[in-house]
Amino acid sequence: MARTFVGWPAFPQAARETTRDTRLRENVRRATHTFRDKYAARVGERPDWQELRDSAAAVKDDVLRQLDRYLEQLEERVIEAGGTVYWAADAAEANRIITGLVAETGEREIIKVKSMLTEEIGLDNALAAAGIDTRETDLAQIIIQLGDDLPSHIVVPAVHRNRGQIHDVFVSEMGKHGRPAPPDMTEDPNSLADASRAHLREKFLRAKVAVSGANFMVAETGTLVVVESEGNARMCLTLPEVLISAVGIEKIVPTWRDLEVYLQILARSATGERMSPYVSTWTGVAEGDGPGTFHLVLVDNGRTRALADPVGRQALRCIRCGACMNVCPVYERTGGHAYGSVYPGPIGAVLNPLLKGVGDEQTASLPYASSLCGACDDACPVRIPLTDLLLKLRHSIAEGGDDGAVGEGRDRGRGGPHPVQDKAFKAVGATMEHRTAWNAAVRAAGLAGPLVPERHLPGALGGWTESRAVPPVPKESFRAWWKRTDGGRR
Repeated sequence: MARTFVGWPAFPQAARETTRDTRLRENVRRATHTFRDKYAARVGERPDWQELRDSAAAVKDDVLRQLDRYLEQLEERVIEAGGTVYWAADAAEANRIITGLVAETGEREIIKVKSMLTEEIGLDNALAAAGIDTRETDLAQIIIQLGDDLPSHIVVPAVHRNRGQIHDVFVSEMGKHGRPAPPDMTEDPNSLADASRAHLREKFLRAKVAVSGANFMVAETGTLVVVESEGNARMCLTLPEVLISAVGIEKIVPTWRDLEVYLQILARSATGERMSPYVSTWTGVAEGDGPGTFHLVLVDNGRTRALADPVGRQALRCIRCGACMNVCPVYERTGGHAYGSVYPGPIGAVLNPLLKGVGDEQTASLPYASSLCGACDDACPVRIPLTDLLLKLRHSIAEGGDDGAVGEGRDRGRGGPHPVQDKAFKAVGATMEHRTAWNAAVRAAGLAGPLVPERHLPGALGGWTESRAVPPVPKESFRAWWKRTDGGRR
């Protein structure tokens, strides 16, 4: 069974561990800086870049306002083109549908296109439990799968691994699952890529069933789109007899003209390329061309939870480009695993609480995994206001909202204020209302200053100092200083 993020520690604890890993930090820093430099160069070539961002955000907002209509239109077109459509409310239902479809074919090994949605729902483990072996075909996903690792980036899941580590994984693991790595393989990227191609070739030619996701779904024609850099996905989409695509319900664009906007911004934002080397599209089935059977599984898994929130739904604009991670100073220092999800970085800090709710410790910690510097807002090609959403999620958590909402009208529940908090604030408020009592409290604080610990406060106050240093307590108040110095003139 593949590793999962189930039971992963909360971000503060996980980040303490990952920030100590100097090799991981160097790998992530080198990769993210390369991506951001290429992104800046490619964006600088487009004088209409801001207009493209405006258009992309507007199209997504229109889709989210009329999602039911576009989904119904998509379903009709897919069926007309010879495909079959299924609806899955959550991960369990999606896994059950897909596992059943594969089991009906009698195949025990299938190939798979890189898909964050299938990672999100844990599809590989669901298939493994049914005795079905799933082989990843994206180079980065091969590294993750062979190394029994977890993805740490949306676009490049193995960004935390360097060439030497990848070489060692290929040497030790490839032969256990098919063609072994050649004895003359080196750490050169071309040599590693050649080894993966040879390993995959026999799987492509043998596979009868493939599973994919999709970057976009075009409602007007029922067309699905996969964007990639290697060509391995295209092999999965064309060679097998049966193709099963699992896609989040928010991945719709209304028309091909709208798709043009996203194809211009996705490659630039994700990998700093002017255009993705491979853009594969398919509409249902066609006799003698590609798979003879096509199944589309539309997955909710918390998306309607986010959609119902008028503020939080903006996160569903996300096109999974990873640009926000490449500029995030927190992600650069912690890596993706610290977030405990297949969606790391700023978008993960927003998306995970929206999809899952903020009732558990791991999810509730994510909105605080940000310096709020705003770099992610500037980088996002669909103008998701990530810092605003992070602040609103923090407010929701502080108020005890356990439904993942970032808007108004939440009830207090799990993850709310400490029971001492309200009493403490009331006591402070009552003291501040009486001048004599307040002055006495200020003088007492000055006298007690030397007794306050430099690093951590005791008891119920300890949570505040988990990630903050206690500021020094001055011996006299500002008011006393002002009076003593005649307004600062002496």
